[in-house]
Amino acid sequence: MKTIQGQIVDIQNQRIFSGEITIDSGKIQSITEKEHDVKHYILPGFVDAHIHIESSMLVPSEFAKIAVKHGTIATVSDPHEIANVLGVKGVEFMIENGKKTPFKFNFGAPSCVPATTFESAGAIIDSDDIKTLMANPDIKYLAEMMNYPGVLFDDAEVLKKIAWAKHYNKPVDGHAPGLRGDDVTKYINAGISTDHECFTYDEALEKLQKGMKILIREGSAAKNFEALIDLLPEHYQNMMFCSDDKHPDDLLLNHINALCARAVAKGIDVFKVLQVACINPVKHYNLDVGLLQKNDVADFIIVEDLKAFKTLQTYIDGALVFDNGTSLVKDVAFENLNNFDTEIKTIEDFKVESTAKQIRVIEALEGQLVTNQLIEEATVLNGNLVSNTETDVLKMTVVNRYKNDVPALAFIKNFGLKEGAIASSVGHDSHNIIAVGVSDEAICKAVNLIIENKGGICAVSNTHQKIVSLPVAGIMSDKNAETIGHAYAELDAFAKQLGTTLNAPYMTLSFMALLVIPALKLSDKGLFDGGKFEFTSLEVN
Repeated sequence: MKTIQGQIVDIQNQRIFSGEITIDSGKIQSITEKEHDVKHYILPGFVDAHIHIESSMLVPSEFAKIAVKHGTIATVSDPHEIANVLGVKGVEFMIENGKKTPFKFNFGAPSCVPATTFESAGAIIDSDDIKTLMANPDIKYLAEMMNYPGVLFDDAEVLKKIAWAKHYNKPVDGHAPGLRGDDVTKYINAGISTDHECFTYDEALEKLQKGMKILIREGSAAKNFEALIDLLPEHYQNMMFCSDDKHPDDLLLNHINALCARAVAKGIDVFKVLQVACINPVKHYNLDVGLLQKNDVADFIIVEDLKAFKTLQTYIDGALVFDNGTSLVKDVAFENLNNFDTEIKTIEDFKVESTAKQIRVIEALEGQLVTNQLIEEATVLNGNLVSNTETDVLKMTVVNRYKNDVPALAFIKNFGLKEGAIASSVGHDSHNIIAVGVSDEAICKAVNLIIENKGGICAVSNTHQKIVSLPVAGIMSDKNAETIGHAYAELDAFAKQLGTTLNAPYMTLSFMALLVIPALKLSDKGLFDGGKFEFTSLEVN
């Protein structure tokens, strides 16, 4: 039996009172009003309503150690990054590793592996696999249905996956950037209940009005908080907070607590903010997470105030898992699974023979997953299309990491590199090798550094090279958050020394092969028009 005193935040009844909580056998036995001098606040823990744990470059058990420091007690996690590399085996790895911690990971069944038929992934998860996964009580929902054209055109395999989720009475997550009008109506009517991809107020409002739950996303690359937060006061019962993708150095700084602080600083009612951060994900996904009610499991946090939400203690199932600066989540042993099989490349592999005057160029946008399609003047040297640092039109490549194949090549603007190259085997969603550089030599050097390490993120200059190895599926580290966060921050600084002007260059790079987000992207099979959903030519005739 344990008793804890504080200012109790009753979100659902919108009141705060001086009181005491009694815990026994991991459950709340009683919550009573009682006068005392304890000033800190007790409230339900925060829930990240949509995150790919893999994007933190940490395995779940290492992610948990850091998340509890920020008052996060649970996540709704789509393991499709590892699933694209290792299939169902990868999903099982995430579940089993997560189970060895007290943290409440809630994994979904990845609905789009591979994300499209226009790229090479390491595995396939079909509707039969979804049926098996949906029958598993550890799988809480059907993860983001990125193949919205498949929904709109009644693709039989896509509809079967959704049908299995409905059969097991589990929610279906959406992913439909920019989808409006009759198209989004059909998408919702297929049974899809959420979207985390809205990047304008009007788009989010339309989806809310049509019955969708909207997630306000603030990750390391995609940041939609400012665009959507003004919807919260009126629509707080149908909104949630999420990260989607959060790099390790960012996770060390903050999590959902920071979104609460920003929202309250804008003058939004604290109960509405906490409804979004703590209550809505639990109810929507039917999570086994306590909400600070009598007879609930004892999942709650103690914070200093309701402005900065600095966490003092975190409790999960009645156990103290974070205490005044120290995470009490233990180390977990795990195996480094991987799927990496391509040979070292030559400089010749990155040449593009052409006499074109103009080329199609991907325009990367700060803080967005969407890109623009530009038509730019080509720079040709000895019959080869090359990078131009003056106009910031740089060559990029996507290299199949699952078998030996010819690299796909294109050009991109806004990376700003003046020297060297950066590369990564984190390339959503198939996680092939993706690189951008100022010369064919630099690109080749960076790509080969990734191949030699069987996964990682790196930067190379004329004289130096630096890599953060990612031996778990080529997308996660086997180290702890502090080690990987520090190494990543150093690498990020090195990339910026090479000239990149992007806030999160590696996160932005990782999305340049994500074909399901318009407008122009590159897969290992070629340049792809996300608006028309078909391949397009590099050269403009």
